[in-house]
Amino acid sequence: MKSIDTKNAIVHFNDKAYSELNTYIKASNPSKIFILVDTNTHEYCLPKFLSLLESDNIMVEVMEMPEGEDHKTIDICTGVWEALSEYHADRKSLLINLGGGVVTDLGGFVASTYMRGIDYINVPTSLLAMVDASVGGKTGVDLGVLKNQIGVISEGSMVLIDTSFLETLPQNHMVSGYAEMLKHGLIYDKTYWERLLNLESLDISDLDKLIHDSVIIKNKVVSEDPKEQGLRKILNFGHTLGHAIESYFLGNADKTPFLHGEAIAIGMILESYISCKTLALTDAELRDIARGILKTFSKTEINDEDQKIIIDLLIHDKKNSHGIINFVLLEAIGQPKTDCKVTNKLILEAFVYYNSLNLN
Repeated sequence: MKSIDTKNAIVHFNDKAYSELNTYIKASNPSKIFILVDTNTHEYCLPKFLSLLESDNIMVEVMEMPEGEDHKTIDICTGVWEALSEYHADRKSLLINLGGGVVTDLGGFVASTYMRGIDYINVPTSLLAMVDASVGGKTGVDLGVLKNQIGVISEGSMVLIDTSFLETLPQNHMVSGYAEMLKHGLIYDKTYWERLLNLESLDISDLDKLIHDSVIIKNKVVSEDPKEQGLRKILNFGHTLGHAIESYFLGNADKTPFLHGEAIAIGMILESYISCKTLALTDAELRDIARGILKTFSKTEINDEDQKIIIDLLIHDKKNSHGIINFVLLEAIGQPKTDCKVTNKLILEAFVYYNSLNLN
């Protein structure tokens, strides 16, 4: 697959990823190479990666963090910073983040702040990280249960996508990444959305092409608006309510946490309903969106008490300004609208609609 130029970095795919990595290392000659993994990627992905890494006489150190969103914290960052310092990392060191969205988000933040910034490369191993988290320069960690409240926008030197790593993923993590691909279709390309709905009839080469196309969509948006002052906001469709749902279920011991994509899938249905009631999205399009999402994602009842707490969490959403909650909604599939104001009454109506869905 053809590499994708993201202005500040280039995304390389499969075999070309390793040849470009090794060429980069020879040319830049880092003083040391550090590889950040989690417990899963240490076992399932690191052996292949190390076998293809040509580091010559450069010292390579592996740093492991625990797996999971609940470890995407400043405390873990502190541990990684301390490990870098202990191993005498300097400004010419290179950090390679080998993992899913938690690893690439946290590792990018660590690299961007250690000694005011060292070079880093993202090697996403989950579908979610391949199509979303590792591309675009958003780095950061959670503040308690509040998603991505601490971070900076800083692109790494390159992104290396090896789709063979997807073979190590459990099914629910594949599904989680699929939500972001669906989002790309809904906000940018109706034809792409329709292709995704027939995913069960595709083979692995088709999936590679869809991943490539998803990265192209995200890159087009990010390249036009790297600091999220305008167009880039459309990437937040489904995330205003989705992040609040994810935060609430993550921080409640009585609830089963959602994976990121599972929460965003719910958020996209809710925000599509709001779009139908306030913009030009048709009833037929709303039904197609709900049916398309629930074809893959299970529906989880969200009760009245949960809804009120989720709405309270919206005030922490990063798109808010001057105390006003801003949504990204749809005029039609492929036609988003930013900075939309939505009442709590309509949000509650959207939950009623979601809970009532039975599209079998």
